[in-house]
Amino acid sequence: MERLGTGIGWRPEIADAVEHLPGIDWVEAVAENLCPGHLPESLLRLRERGVTVIPHGVSLGLGGADRPDADRLTALAERAEALGSPLVTEHIAFVRAGGPLTASPLLEAGHLLPVPRTRDALDVLCENIPIAQDALPVPLAVENIAALLAWPGEEMSEGQFLYELADRTGVRLLIDVANLHTNHVNRGEDPAKALAELPVEAIAYVHVAGGVERDGVWHDSHAHPVPAPVLDILTDLASRVSPPGVLLERDDNFPEAAELERELTSIRGALDKGRGRAHVAAPTTAPHALASQAAAPARQRLALAQAALLSALVAGTPVPEGFNRVRLGVQARALGAKRADVVAKVAPELPEILGAAYRPAFLAYTHTHPMTGGYRRDALDFAGQLLLSGGPENAEVRRELRAWWLERSGPAPRSTRPAVRLARATRRVLLRR
Repeated sequence: MERLGTGIGWRPEIADAVEHLPGIDWVEAVAENLCPGHLPESLLRLRERGVTVIPHGVSLGLGGADRPDADRLTALAERAEALGSPLVTEHIAFVRAGGPLTASPLLEAGHLLPVPRTRDALDVLCENIPIAQDALPVPLAVENIAALLAWPGEEMSEGQFLYELADRTGVRLLIDVANLHTNHVNRGEDPAKALAELPVEAIAYVHVAGGVERDGVWHDSHAHPVPAPVLDILTDLASRVSPPGVLLERDDNFPEAAELERELTSIRGALDKGRGRAHVAAPTTAPHALASQAAAPARQRLALAQAALLSALVAGTPVPEGFNRVRLGVQARALGAKRADVVAKVAPELPEILGAAYRPAFLAYTHTHPMTGGYRRDALDFAGQLLLSGGPENAEVRRELRAWWLERSGPAPRSTRPAVRLARATRRVLLRR
């Protein structure tokens, strides 16, 4: 397995800092934020220096009941080829539910949600992952995710689930030690037990990230410094195996370059500490299972369960039996906050137009309007709904929001001709007066 070394998540907000950080061997970029024909200059410069770039997907939904979408797989393959990447990564998660398998509307979570650790979910994953791998030009690695809630009736621990998944499909694992810590706090799971059950030889690389605890719940924010317990789990992992690569993730609240460098130094220190304790791991005792095809009933059972959960989270339907209502509420609020944050990034004009009223208005909108077509569609639907409801109260703000919505909701994209762009800009200035 290729040795990657020390890496950091590449984000546009810290692109300059990443280029100048010492000792960076590789970077990881969110696949959906890249256009193969128009790669950011910063990534191209890194590649010219010999820095490996790996695309990290977030929207494939390999843990969903449906088979992987061919168009999304093609897009992921194109990004791997454009970057000359040695592998691509995705998540063991579902991100949408409903549709033909359930005869209900298709709903989008807008974020990663955990799959139940059941035989049905495992069988579906063991079909979906080879489908994805066959469509990709390089090996695939899949990541364990953080969870705010637990599924009732789970049949395996996280380590056993990952062991069988790797054993049956041959897929590589991206182990996120911050997510193991999240599941320790939120679900009472022992990260040392999970590491002991893992097939460490299948590890492609490791994620390290920070989070924050609020009201006894750990939120995997990627916007806070890496805490000591996460570094301790990394040390434990390094005592069992020398991971091919370790990467620092930061997605928001970006610090100065010096702080990023200090975090990378702490990560290297945790790895060195683990290597100093290195021991031969005991053989994993998880049962061996032959690959099998997931029967249609297993997909349908999983589809119904995931649709019921997602509908409760984003559409206000009753909480499915066996779920913790309080935790489900925490997850629902987290999904709404995530939608608000991402829509503000893909449509920055909305918080600019609405000001401080943007966030409360958007969060109120999420309570009754599920996400159905991606974040750009979500931005348009939010603006349209706000206008239909008679808002905003300020007439000038309302006119500006209406102009923004009209420019983007038509069947044809906005013209980029200089005269048309000047006219649009002039109209915006006049609306503000």
